[in-house]
Amino acid sequence: MQHIIEGFLNFQKDIFPEQKELFRSLASSQNPKALFISCSDSRLVPELVTQQDPGQLFVIRNAGNIVPSFGPEPGGVSATIEYAVVALGVTDIVICGHSNCGAMKAIATCQCLDPMPAVAHWLHYSDAAKAVVEKRTYATEEERVNAMVQENVIAQLNNIKTHPCVAVGLRNNALRLHGWVYDIESGVIKALEKDTKEFVLLSDNPEVYFE
Repeated sequence: MQHIIEGFLNFQKDIFPEQKELFRSLASSQNPKALFISCSDSRLVPELVTQQDPGQLFVIRNAGNIVPSFGPEPGGVSATIEYAVVALGVTDIVICGHSNCGAMKAIATCQCLDPMPAVAHWLHYSDAAKAVVEKRTYATEEERVNAMVQENVIAQLNNIKTHPCVAVGLRNNALRLHGWVYDIESGVIKALEKDTKEFVLLSDNPEVYFE
């Protein structure tokens, strides 16, 4: 914990003064253009990977970058999506998975989650992705996990379209959806292409989006 406190003290002493005007402008309002939904994994830091300053991303992080379908009892993810779209007027939503995701590995390798019943329940929102992966054959466990990561991004993109505010935004061409997978070791991001439904290098296809 001490190194975290030391980090804050360094921020307060050296970093904050250099960006004082930025933080002053953010003190009373925010105007992010994108909602970024990613895994809680400590190895994926959305603002670092996308090189965005404070105020530029509205972020949801949870185990497995999951978006439950809209239901009669919306939870925190649903409320945050609604706020981002309706109140903040974001124009883009990114759902970003990543390599070696513990949540997706647990599903792909059928790990016992009995000691973590809340996690087990949460991961049921990836059942569509699991069903797709189980119908295919993979040469290695790594390939299976990678496929699960990708199929989960697709499943969550489909889930988010059930949210009324997202459906309206898409219908009015006021909102775009992006599906990304970030590779921790190489730093590469692959993005889902809407026509082929394949993941392509974002660096070679900067205009690509899902819907």
